[in-house]
Amino acid sequence: MAESLAEYKILVVDDERSIREGVERVLSRMGCEVTTAQNGKEGLDILKREAVSIAILDLKMPGMDGMELHQRIREIDERIVVIIITGYATIETAINAMKQGAYDFIPKPFEPDHLKIVVNRAIEKIRLSREAEKLQAERERTLIDLDREKSRTRTIIESLPIGVVVTNTAGEVVLKNPAFMQSLELSSDPEAGALIDACVADEGFCSFVREISTGSRGIEGEVPTYELCVSENKYLLSRGRPVMNEKNECMGAVVTLSNITSLKMLDQLKSEFVAKVSHELRSPLSTIHEQLATVLKDMALEGAEVDHDLITRAKEKTNALISLISDLLDLSRIESGSLTENKKPVQVTELLSSIVDFLDSRATANGQSLFFQGGAEDIPEITADPMALESIFGNLVTNAINYTPEGGEITVSVETVDHQIKVTVSDTGFGIDEKHRAKIFERFYRVKDENTRHITGTGLGLPIVKGLVDSMGGKIELDSQPGKGSVFTVFLPLESGAGRGEAG
Repeated sequence: MAESLAEYKILVVDDERSIREGVERVLSRMGCEVTTAQNGKEGLDILKREAVSIAILDLKMPGMDGMELHQRIREIDERIVVIIITGYATIETAINAMKQGAYDFIPKPFEPDHLKIVVNRAIEKIRLSREAEKLQAERERTLIDLDREKSRTRTIIESLPIGVVVTNTAGEVVLKNPAFMQSLELSSDPEAGALIDACVADEGFCSFVREISTGSRGIEGEVPTYELCVSENKYLLSRGRPVMNEKNECMGAVVTLSNITSLKMLDQLKSEFVAKVSHELRSPLSTIHEQLATVLKDMALEGAEVDHDLITRAKEKTNALISLISDLLDLSRIESGSLTENKKPVQVTELLSSIVDFLDSRATANGQSLFFQGGAEDIPEITADPMALESIFGNLVTNAINYTPEGGEITVSVETVDHQIKVTVSDTGFGIDEKHRAKIFERFYRVKDENTRHITGTGLGLPIVKGLVDSMGGKIELDSQPGKGSVFTVFLPLESGAGRGEAG
């Protein structure tokens, strides 16, 4: 597989060095030949010198942005498959780029597996295009080859992962592939010659197909598109082109269907994320502003005594804000892979001991007892990112302290089990009711009841822990009883935390 991929030269244009190097590293391991450029001008210079099959472009770059570079590439060679790299804030722009001819997009931050899937799809598209061109050349040879080509074309269309339907000028279906049926969740196969209205209930889509079939849309300019909702959680983007004969007469239409549900979900997540962050930041900032304004007013009055509680509360709100921002940064680093890439041998016993020593004063101030049980056996080293491990176990111990009342106990233990390091953080705290356990690893989710309503937090600690554990190839388990406490158990593979992330 690696040798055959070498013929597909890939150009990566991104102003972020880490992205360029990460993409190059992943694709080189696949066996692809990769060239990189840090801006649009440098990318164009490469395209003028070298033959490129796939171009991966960052949408937001200084100078010539990805959209402009995409148009310039289409002017140079329309056969180059363009993939857009974009952030949450530019999802709509990425969709517009796809409507203008871009093949696909990759939202930042992305994992290596996602990059591989998109690039493999692009390579498959090029292969199919080349095969189609080959079949077209064979078509012009003999009548025997013509019959053979029809069979091959039908086989290719039926094998395509995207839905394809071909109609005549009357809007009757003359050809469709299985992916078309699956995309629209059709339970029965319509008869040959059936109108498109008999296949699809969406009137807007049917009107879209009929307009293209008659040649009233899509003959010139950009490819017409139409979005349709198949079900509550499934969205499709259709693209259509009229089929023209040698006399430039419209013979019908060919329409494709692509699943854009993930785009819609990302857009929804973006909105929810922005709303949540805005709420979390606005509240503490408003409190700080009002309280500090009061302090400043008092200080302006000569001889006035400053309210110590006001300053203390302002400090607490500031600390909560800093904690939220730190958690958000950690999540960003997890998604980009940068929080688990600095791997080195780590003695887990020593790391846990230092974390317990550091947090012991906090537990003592709360009237709690914090214990570490790590001397029963010789725990081998693990190859992992020390900062990631500190974040995992620091969050778990801090949570245990926060959710354990005065007089309670927190115990941290470590042992080896089945070629894994097993770390347990147990407490005698409030515990977690069963209805909350399936959600506590969701971002911003916090248990709110009489025991916990006065405890401040971002709801990001446990999602960070799970994200890091997953990326290291481990797992986390929870055992909890309301009123008796909770036990979080982390398993990490001894052979080094080989996780999913290969590159940033």
